Amino acid sequence: MRRLALLALLAPAAPLPALALQPGAAPANPAFIDRAAGLPVQQVYGGGWEHFVGGGVAALDCNADGYPDLVAAGGANPTRLFVNTTAKPGAPISFRLGTLPKLTHVTGAYPLDIDGDGLLDLFVMRVGANVVLKGGPDCSFTDASKAWHLPPGDAWTTAFSATWEKGEHWPTLAVGNYVDRKDPNGPFEACDTNQLIRPEGDRFGPPITLKPGFCALSMLITDWKRTGTRDLRVSNDRHYYVRGGYEQMWHLKPLREYGPKDGWKHVSLWGMGIASRDVNGDGLPDVMMTSMGDQLLQFNDHGVLVNAPYSLGTYAQRPFLGDDGRPSTGWHAEFADVNNDGRVDLFIAKGNVDQMPSNAMKDPNNLLIQQADGHFTEKADVAGVASTARSRGAALVDLNGDGRLDLVVMNRRAPMELWQNATPNTGNWVEFMPHENGANRFAIGAWLELRAGGQEQQQEVTVGGGHASGHATPIHFGLGAAKTAELRVVWPDGSTSDWTEVPVNAKLTVRPDGSGLALAPLE
Repeated sequence: MRRLALLALLAPAAPLPALALQPGAAPANPAFIDRAAGLPVQQVYGGGWEHFVGGGVAALDCNADGYPDLVAAGGANPTRLFVNTTAKPGAPISFRLGTLPKLTHVTGAYPLDIDGDGLLDLFVMRVGANVVLKGGPDCSFTDASKAWHLPPGDAWTTAFSATWEKGEHWPTLAVGNYVDRKDPNGPFEACDTNQLIRPEGDRFGPPITLKPGFCALSMLITDWKRTGTRDLRVSNDRHYYVRGGYEQMWHLKPLREYGPKDGWKHVSLWGMGIASRDVNGDGLPDVMMTSMGDQLLQFNDHGVLVNAPYSLGTYAQRPFLGDDGRPSTGWHAEFADVNNDGRVDLFIAKGNVDQMPSNAMKDPNNLLIQQADGHFTEKADVAGVASTARSRGAALVDLNGDGRLDLVVMNRRAPMELWQNATPNTGNWVEFMPHENGANRFAIGAWLELRAGGQEQQQEVTVGGGHASGHATPIHFGLGAAKTAELRVVWPDGSTSDWTEVPVNAKLTVRPDGSGLALAPLE
């Protein structure tokens, strides 16, 4: 292990509120403050049946001021850039309007640095031709779709993921499409095919068709077996494929679909979103899939996915408030440590497709807090975030720099929600933004492993998952009462750093430094 000299140099640029959990103290219930008034305009995801799905939000720091900005899909309404104007760490969250190229019928967006210039770009999903926006200084964006040879297309795109394959200077993109709008026999059993777009030098090559397609609503490229091989997970909506479809996994090189002979069990559900995180601390990423009905958590048993027991408290199959006992409809799912106690919690956005009578109309969002025994307890109502709007995409990110994860929720035909995390008595924390030289500047595919308080946590750096929503923000770890921590990084090429001592309650960039790590304050 390498010890860092002059840890004081790595302290945050501005003092942070005292949030440390006292040894032996139980974390308080989560609490959030409604900050929607801090938005310059109301943002609504609207439109007809082509916008029953989608409705995502992207979080990224597009002006390098240390505060995440937001790109919110509008559907038939304008898609908007909200630039963070929060005054200082811990202050009330606020935004101003930024400028984007005019885009219509946007379903969602994912940030990533496509051209390796250190500035985050955006892959924008649309009903119609998708778009890539090249990021410039001070939150400026220009349409680079033609210059970068993005296949034009005219599909209904609702899912996305990306990775850097070995030896490539540009990313490989996975694009998931929903119902084929041109099929005269649709919409049922009329699912479109998906695409894999590999680079050709410093531009994109022709798309490779992934079929069969079963109406994808979420994709995630992940090293789910921790072997160094990244596979493409696809979650599909049974409502439109009706029969014969299932959740898919694709091996990227050589390109082939996993099947029963690979130990891939076919599961069919009304798949909406994917979340991946090591929930039980065994070093392997577990996976949550949202749906109409059960929200299915599967534990990763050395590459075999096993359904979590119902008693764990994660199925969230019906509304936990009110008298509507019909099944829930889950969309965006995200694992994160909301109270910084060192245990992973789970947010699930809920909401009826539109007026589907088989499912609950008043369907509150879930905030499931993991307890010391590993079970999850519903706290959305206690926290004040149990909205019953038709929620879709979301993001849990620290918007005001105080080390607590705030919440943004996108809604269909209702205003976007903005919630500031005001949970008292939270634990210590640390955040890392990994960087490396070369094309893959944001180290997509890296694993961050953290030791603190006698436990180890792991997080993978990915692009994709959720429902139409992604963020390129620092990787957040809650530490509980731990006052010291050590970090190790498995870089995308498989090289592994030494364990390195890191300060707590700090936001840091991390880079490879021989066999060790170079840390610096994140500004």
